[in-house]
Amino acid sequence: MTANDTQSLFEAVRKLLPMIRSSAERIEADRELPRPLFEALADAGLFKLLIPHNVGGAEIDLPAYVQLLEELGKADASTGWVINQCAVFATYAARIPREVARSIWIDTPRSIVANTPAATARAVAVPGGYRVTGRQGFSSGCRHAAWLAARALILEKGQPRVEDGQREERYLFVPVAEAELLDTWHVRGMRGTGTHDFAVRDVFVPAERTVLQAGAPLLENGALYQFPRRLLFASGDAAVSLGAARACLNTFFELAGAKTPRSMQATLRDQPVVQATVGRSEAHLRSARAFLTEAVREIWTEASSTGAITLERRAALRLATTHAIRLAVDVVDSVYNAAGVTAIFEGNPIQRHFQDIHVISQHTQARLAHYELIGKYALGLTVDESRL
Repeated sequence: MTANDTQSLFEAVRKLLPMIRSSAERIEADRELPRPLFEALADAGLFKLLIPHNVGGAEIDLPAYVQLLEELGKADASTGWVINQCAVFATYAARIPREVARSIWIDTPRSIVANTPAATARAVAVPGGYRVTGRQGFSSGCRHAAWLAARALILEKGQPRVEDGQREERYLFVPVAEAELLDTWHVRGMRGTGTHDFAVRDVFVPAERTVLQAGAPLLENGALYQFPRRLLFASGDAAVSLGAARACLNTFFELAGAKTPRSMQATLRDQPVVQATVGRSEAHLRSARAFLTEAVREIWTEASSTGAITLERRAALRLATTHAIRLAVDVVDSVYNAAGVTAIFEGNPIQRHFQDIHVISQHTQARLAHYELIGKYALGLTVDESRL
């Protein structure tokens, strides 16, 4: 993108922040993004940030994308999360013929695709395509989606289709009207992501409207499409986490100057233990952000200049994203403890940040096992490269 294009996107996000913040109660109550907010986000092009230029998307640089997600995370973690999930999945547009990709993501206004992370569906090969059946979980943003991407194991003549010793899995793009949305997202944090299940029952999907889950050849050659999607997801999730933690800490600053705890003579901000908590929290947030920014910048420079990404850079980004999420959790926990009973009530922003960050902490991208993975890599041991 040109500098002007990137600046326009940042300006569009800044204009949307008041609307996002003012929608907080509805986001929580509805367990999804309010329709007017979704439409405003879609009209600003935020769900198309990572779609190739040649298809009709923004194809934004990864460093700028991470910055945008952090700003959205400051306003509302659920909003940032939905955009990240839908935007990163849309990088499959680089592996689908342009006319098909346009028909899914571009031709219909405000069209987004919600997906699922596990191949819990089965797709039977039939003339011209597949018939897919199954219940699929964790589909963020599905209530606003025009398409649902069912992830399925491919069956042929009653047996899994095998290629190079691996069972074939595909994403099959199903119009939302041909699926059933299931009301399953009953949670205490990240409620606005609307991460419900959906079910498809013997739906025919033409072959051209499918893509291999892994290994589909690239049809677009931008640097962005050299990245494993798992690291793109991780980068956005980490940015949203840092944004949420920053918002939580800023909220505490206001409380600390106004609240005098029961049986205490001074406000929170005058207490040494609170001052030390704030100091450590600032250090955690700033160091986590600096590490993430450095890792993203270095891997982007490598991808842009060489057209490839080394394992070393992938490992650094995996560590930076995991550490950012874990330190964000630590910051929010510290603020929650320092705020006292004030933070336990519904409607208090600190309570919401606490619930949101702990749902994020349970996600794949936040696994503590990633530290072990990077430790093994640093020690020269064999690692599972599919996690990097």
